Amino acid sequence: MADFNLPVLNLAELDRGPEAAAQFRESLRAATHDVGFFYLTGHGVPADLEGRLLAAARAFFALPEASKLAIENTKSPQFRGYTRVGGERTQGEIDWREQIDVGPERPVITDPAAADFWRLEGPNLWPEDLPELQSVLAEWHELLSGIALRLLGAWAESLGAPADAFAPAFAPDPSTLIKVVRYPGKDEPTPQQGVGAHKDAGVLTLLWVEPGKGGLQVEKDGEWIDAPPIPGAFVVNIGELLEYASDGYLKATVHRVVSPRAGDDRVSIPFFYNTALDKTIPLLDLPPALKAEARGVTRDPNNPISGVLGENALKSRLRAHPDVAAIHHADLIEKYAAGASA
Repeated sequence: MADFNLPVLNLAELDRGPEAAAQFRESLRAATHDVGFFYLTGHGVPADLEGRLLAAARAFFALPEASKLAIENTKSPQFRGYTRVGGERTQGEIDWREQIDVGPERPVITDPAAADFWRLEGPNLWPEDLPELQSVLAEWHELLSGIALRLLGAWAESLGAPADAFAPAFAPDPSTLIKVVRYPGKDEPTPQQGVGAHKDAGVLTLLWVEPGKGGLQVEKDGEWIDAPPIPGAFVVNIGELLEYASDGYLKATVHRVVSPRAGDDRVSIPFFYNTALDKTIPLLDLPPALKAEARGVTRDPNNPISGVLGENALKSRLRAHPDVAAIHHADLIEKYAAGASA
């Protein structure tokens, strides 16, 4: 295990004058060039909201199994709703967690000529016994979307582009996803896969972790770094689309979650903020000094990166949830196993 701490950045520095804002952008650029992960403080999310969100999450996971399975994701062509423990896979291996997935509430796309990835648009599945979950997640979504937009503007400027350089790719509606996740403990002599090693496929992730509950690990120089929660801070990482937009100057980093020990569990809530499904993220024209340090986009023949979010997202969902794919998208399984795009 490497002895390294993730950088800590304070978003409030953007409001403390030009010099402080410039220093924040420099620190943001450096953190996501060198590591791809950092802690974010000064974001303005009230502690009361964090408490209400955790209470709602705990209440959901405490529901009777029948109530959770009533909204199981096998009922959703959009991969929304509840995933039972062992129902999701990373790199083909089973993840030991349960969760509910929540995306934007939008109409189903019925045009047969539409690109395959439009199948991801549609309604959420909500537990009838817990209406407060929907309301608290709506608050969470609004606040974290604002934080994500501020970070995107700061990233663009840090790379020599206008603050609104990424804006066209998010119009008219960004694609977001909230996962409310519980990792149950496992009685094993060695650490077990809560979530397997992977990179995020989108733009950026804001991760809230239950205080005092570790398990997240980030890869750096071939070793795993523990990233325990810091009170009042999000863990932030970039996805493959920001790596793509910066020709590899910014780094989408491999990370994983190790299961808690038996008798314990862990709640975490990642918020994924991404471009519209059909938009291509712009390729930035980096200043010469930064361009010289751009590493190029990671090339994996088993997981080619597209600049269009929908192509990455659909491929990822089909692989992560083969049961949902078999029920609702059997016509796509062979196509995407062969690496085709939408």
